[in-house]
Amino acid sequence: MNKIKGLVLIGTAALTGCMSGTEPTNAFDNSYNSINAQQLADHVKVLASDKFGGRAPSSEGEKLTLEYLTEQFKAIGFKPGNGDSFLQQVPLVSIEASPEMVLSIGGKDYQYRTDMVMGSSRITELSQLKDSELVFVGYGINAPEYNWNDYQGLDVKGKTVVILVNDPGYATQNPELFTGNAMTYYGRWTYKYEEASRQGAEGAIIIHETAPASYGWNVVKNSWSGPQFGFQRDDLNMNRVAVEGWVTTEVAQELFTKAGLDFADAKAKAAKGSFNVDMGELTASVTVNNTIKKSVSNNFIATLPGSKKPQEHILYSAHWDHLGTDLSKEGDQIYNGAVDNATGTAALIEVAEAFAKLDKVPERSITFLAVTAEEQGLLGSKFYAANPVIPAKNTVANINMDALNVNGKSKDVAVYGLGQSQLDDYLSKAAVKQDRIISGDPRPASGIYYRSDHFAFANIGIPALYAKGGAQPADEATAKLRETLDAKLKKCYHNLCDEYSSDWDLSGAVQDMQLFFDIGYELSVDGQWPTWSKTSEFKRQ
Repeated sequence: MNKIKGLVLIGTAALTGCMSGTEPTNAFDNSYNSINAQQLADHVKVLASDKFGGRAPSSEGEKLTLEYLTEQFKAIGFKPGNGDSFLQQVPLVSIEASPEMVLSIGGKDYQYRTDMVMGSSRITELSQLKDSELVFVGYGINAPEYNWNDYQGLDVKGKTVVILVNDPGYATQNPELFTGNAMTYYGRWTYKYEEASRQGAEGAIIIHETAPASYGWNVVKNSWSGPQFGFQRDDLNMNRVAVEGWVTTEVAQELFTKAGLDFADAKAKAAKGSFNVDMGELTASVTVNNTIKKSVSNNFIATLPGSKKPQEHILYSAHWDHLGTDLSKEGDQIYNGAVDNATGTAALIEVAEAFAKLDKVPERSITFLAVTAEEQGLLGSKFYAANPVIPAKNTVANINMDALNVNGKSKDVAVYGLGQSQLDDYLSKAAVKQDRIISGDPRPASGIYYRSDHFAFANIGIPALYAKGGAQPADEATAKLRETLDAKLKKCYHNLCDEYSSDWDLSGAVQDMQLFFDIGYELSVDGQWPTWSKTSEFKRQ
């Protein structure tokens, strides 16, 4: 990944003469205004109902979700997007670690979910560490373009690496280090396990800290326990570390003390440059017993064929899946995933219906893609990117919708990855119609641009936009609502309480869906191909 030296919004003036200069027609206005909160809420209530069981891949909830999407898109006149099928099969394997495990380090047994979460990406019934030496490798980054290598001079074969979350730019807040406060892909947990595997480590343990991770321990224990999905592979993922997982900050502090190290001091050194240090005589042992189940999940794809350029597609995306049902829990067992991402899935239907209501079919095709297994590491979108139904060269742009705004209207539109592509200018033009302004990523340290499905499309050169209502409430009433509602929403991320609520105000979600419709409409009639900015790490292939 190339270093991003700076993110600069491409001026709207750069589009002068290249965007459609016509005023919206009555037909456009009617479609734009047809997007409404009640219909969105009705779809969310169905998708996030207990009947759908949390919409886990390869479950009865998946079957119900795909049937619902097929029914809705057929009703509004969309065609199957994959030949004569609405589905694209995604071969998956479920690896579920038995909760009956302990992590033994330094004479102490650490408990599953309370102190640690361990598992394996290897498709095997047994993975284990046995007296594996611990080595602290700072941020676990090997990035030549940043002159950074935490594995420099180190042989970790047979050892377990202990790794900090996020990257040094966040830790130092130095804008000249990596990308400063904005997380790079090197800060993502996915990268850290991948690099540890490339280095030949036997195990990889990430230290959870709430601020740099951008989520609490409850997200770790809920998201990384239970069935974990991956792709079916001939090599059974044996090139991955045997065991990968997380420990709490408290456990890490205890381990560093046992190793004769100071945790805060080691973190400070790790942020200054390439860094690693042996953790004394400490070794890790854990046995992970896995239940392996192969299955086939599905991406859903529907198309409104273009009237003049049907081979050119504007691609909308959202993930339909969530975390499913945890039968080990007492009481409520269903992760309904109402905000994340029944809202985005419902929005696909709403925006599609707006296109279907236009008097004239758009010149370019409008395609809607609901992907599976986002919660398992963007698997559905990664599979699509590797096996695109529509060639990347024919895909004009991607507009992604994930966890829509349910807390009222915003004065601003927050753009994750602001400055990445010319799509920002299309968004700016659409936002002006709503008297709204564009703001940057409200949580740059969270690396959101690398955490949702648009990332897979960006990786194959398709300009991709991910935006939603920002932090500035539109009025005093919305500000008061957010004082109470936002705390609840934050608590419910990847938790059992992410359910539809009558407390929601979906007027902001309607505004955002109208923006996304407007952008797609402009792209469908102006004939332009949005470009990446010169500072973006993504380019057309």
